[in-house]
Amino acid sequence: MDARVKPAPHEIRLARSDNPKMRERDLAAQLGISEAEFVAAHCGEGIVRIEPRVNDVLKGLEAVGEVMALTRNESAVHEKIGVYDKVVTADANAMALGENIDLRIFPKVWAHGFAVEKRDGGDIRRSLQFFDRAGEAVHKVHLRPSSNLYAYQNLVSSLVSVDQSQRVELYDGDLPEEPKAPADAAVTPELQERWSRLTDVHQFFGMLRKLGLSRLEAVRMVGPDYAWLVDNDAIVTMLHQAAKSALPIMCFVGNRGCIQIHSGPVQNIKPMGPWINVMDETFHLHLRTDHIRELWAVRKPTKDGHVTSLEAYGADGELIIQFFGKRHEGQGEREDWRQLAEDLPRLSLPVMS
Repeated sequence: MDARVKPAPHEIRLARSDNPKMRERDLAAQLGISEAEFVAAHCGEGIVRIEPRVNDVLKGLEAVGEVMALTRNESAVHEKIGVYDKVVTADANAMALGENIDLRIFPKVWAHGFAVEKRDGGDIRRSLQFFDRAGEAVHKVHLRPSSNLYAYQNLVSSLVSVDQSQRVELYDGDLPEEPKAPADAAVTPELQERWSRLTDVHQFFGMLRKLGLSRLEAVRMVGPDYAWLVDNDAIVTMLHQAAKSALPIMCFVGNRGCIQIHSGPVQNIKPMGPWINVMDETFHLHLRTDHIRELWAVRKPTKDGHVTSLEAYGADGELIIQFFGKRHEGQGEREDWRQLAEDLPRLSLPVMS
C-alpha cells in the first residue's frame, strides 16, 4: 500500500478499539499495513520500542525461565513452551539449542523490536516481538505465569530504544524477490551428481547457491531417486500416523529471520477448517493445509546414510514447513519414519513453468 494513504497511528489505534478481539496480524492486513506498523502505532500505550540486539536478547532470556516461543510464516505457526538455554551467540547465525526451545536465528534480518503489555481482564500479558525490515514478524516470546518477571523487566530496560516513535520505516529490500526465469534443464545432470555426493544435510544450501537454484527447483529437477511428489493430504496422514505410533519427529517452521524446531512425538492432532493443528502440552502447531501447493518427499545422502524429509511448498514456491524423523548427528535414520514417508501416496510430476 502506498505510504501516503496508510492510516495514521491514531487511526490504527481507533481501528483496534473498534475491533478488540481481532488478531493484530489480521487487523493490520485489513488496514493495508504491516504488523510492525500496527504495533508501533501503540507505542506509549503499553508498548515500548526495544533494540533488536539478538545476542543480548538470547542471553537475557536465559534468566527469564519458562516462556512460549513463537515463530511463523504466512501458512504455519510454531509454538514451543520451554526455556532459552544452550544459547550460541553470533552476528550471522545465532542459536538456542535447548531441549524444548530450539532455534536457528539470522540476526541481520531482525530490524524492529517491541516489549508489549496487554491487559486481559485483571491480568497483564507480556511479550517481546521482533520484525524484519518489511514489517513481518520473525519471532515472538510470550511470558508464562512461572516466568521470572524481574529478569524480564531488567532485559527490557537494557534494550529500550531512544526512538519511541509510533511509526516504523520499512525497506523494500527485505521483501520477496521478483520471480526469476525457470531453471535450465541442462543443469539436471550436475545437480544429480552434486546431490549424490552430499555427506551432510547442511551442505544442501551451498549446493543450491552454486547451481543458482531455489529449493523447489532442485527437488523438481533432481529425479525420483532423491525427490518425489506426494498427495497434499499426506501431511495430515503423516501426523496422524506419527501420533498413533508415538513416532518422534522433527518439525521445522521458519521465515527469513528465524527457524524454530520441535523434536519429539506428537499426540493431539486436531483439524479445524483449513487448519491442521497439533495441540500438545508444550508444542502447538497450526498449519494451513489449503496453502500447500506441492508436497515433496526428499531424500538426501549423509555420512550416516540417507535421510528423508517431507516438505510443503506454497504458491510462491517458498518452503512452508518441513518434517524429518527425529535423529541425532551420527545416527542413521529411523526405519519407521523412512517407511512412513515412502508409503505416502505419490503423484505424477507437475509441469514445470
